[in-house]
Amino acid sequence: MRLQAQVLVVRGAIAESRHRVQCAVADGAGSLLAATDDPNRITSFRSAAKPFQLLPLVERGHADALHVSDAELAIMAASHSGSRAHLALVSGLLERLGLTPAHLACGYHEPMDAESLEDVRRDPARRSPLYNNCSGKHAGMLALAKAEGWPVEGYERADHPLQQLMLRTVAECCGVSADGVRLGVDGCSVPVFGLPLAAMAVGYARLAEAVRGGRPGAEGARSRALQRIGRAMAAEPMTVEGNGRLATDLMLVTRGRIVAKSGAEGLLLVAVPDHARGIAIKCEDGAMRAIGPAAVELLRSLGVLVSEQAEALHAHRRPPLTNAAGHTVGWLEGDVESAASAPAGDGSGGSRSGPRVAPLPGGPGAPAKDAGRDPAPGAPLEEP
Repeated sequence: MRLQAQVLVVRGAIAESRHRVQCAVADGAGSLLAATDDPNRITSFRSAAKPFQLLPLVERGHADALHVSDAELAIMAASHSGSRAHLALVSGLLERLGLTPAHLACGYHEPMDAESLEDVRRDPARRSPLYNNCSGKHAGMLALAKAEGWPVEGYERADHPLQQLMLRTVAECCGVSADGVRLGVDGCSVPVFGLPLAAMAVGYARLAEAVRGGRPGAEGARSRALQRIGRAMAAEPMTVEGNGRLATDLMLVTRGRIVAKSGAEGLLLVAVPDHARGIAIKCEDGAMRAIGPAAVELLRSLGVLVSEQAEALHAHRRPPLTNAAGHTVGWLEGDVESAASAPAGDGSGGSRSGPRVAPLPGGPGAPAKDAGRDPAPGAPLEEP
C-alpha cells in the first residue's frame, strides 16, 4: 500500500506551511506492507536504536547477573527527561558497577523535567552527565564493558569492541550488512547508525514479534532478550521518556500494547505486537514539532489507535500555535492518505481527508526488494 503523509501548519484559514513525512510499515521477514514514496531513504537511527543497543547486555546474560529490574532496563533504553526518578535509576546502576557519573561520556545538557531544571538552576553544582537523556544508555554500555572485561575508558569510540558489537547487533536486527551501515557521531558521543527507514521498521517488527511471543525459527536467546526489553519498555513508559512526551503517552494510552521510541530530528519507531509489525515515521526536515501529528494520524489510519485513543492524544495530534501574547492562533495537523487520492490540502484550513488508509493487514505483504538493502557508503552523517 502506497501512502502520502504530511503535517500542515494552519494559521486561521491559511495552511501556511507543511512538513513532508516518510513512513514505512514492515514485518519481521522483511516484507514492506505500506510506505510513502521513499522508504529506503537513509537516515540516522538516533535514539530509536536504543532497544537494540541494549540487546547484548540482556542476550549475553549480564542483565540477569546484575539483577536488573524492568525499570532499569527501561532507563537503559530511554531518552529520559532527567527527572529525579530517572536520575536515581542511573545513579543506582553506576553504584552497583562501582562507577561514578564522571565515567559517563555523554556530557551534560539541561533536563526537560521542570523540577530538575529548577534544581540545577538553583544549584549549578548539581550539573552532571546524569541529566543527559542518554545517561541510562551509557550506564548500560558501561555495564556491558565491565561484564565482558573490556576497558571502560573510551567505550564511546567507534573502534572500541563494545561499539563494534553494537553496530553488528543493530545491523543484524534490521536485516542489513554491518559493512554498509553509515556511521556518524550522536549527540551523546557514541556512534549513530545510518539505515534505510524500511530497515528500521523491520527491526521494530522483530521487536514486536518477540514481545508477542517470538517468531517461528527465530533464535531463542535473541528473541527472549528482545521480548524482555520490549516488555520492560511497555511496562515502564514514564521511564522511557517522561511526562507529556510522545512515546510515553502512546504507550500509556494503549496500556502497553505498543512499544514506542522517538529519536532526534523528527523520528519515531513503533512496534505493534498484536500485528507483529514495525512502523517507522520520519519528518524529512527533522522538525520534532511535526512528529506527533504525523504519528497519531498514521497510527489511527492503520488501526493501531482507535478514535478514543487518538482523541486522548489530542495534545500531540493537534498541537496549538501560539503567538508572542500567548494567544492560540493556529495548529498543526497530520494528513495521511493512500497515494491514489486527490492532492492533499487545498489551503482552506478545512478538511483535507482523501481516501482512507486500510488498517494493518493480518498477513504478510509482498516482499520489499530494497527493505534490507545495504546502504551505500558515504560521508558521515552530520550532527545537528
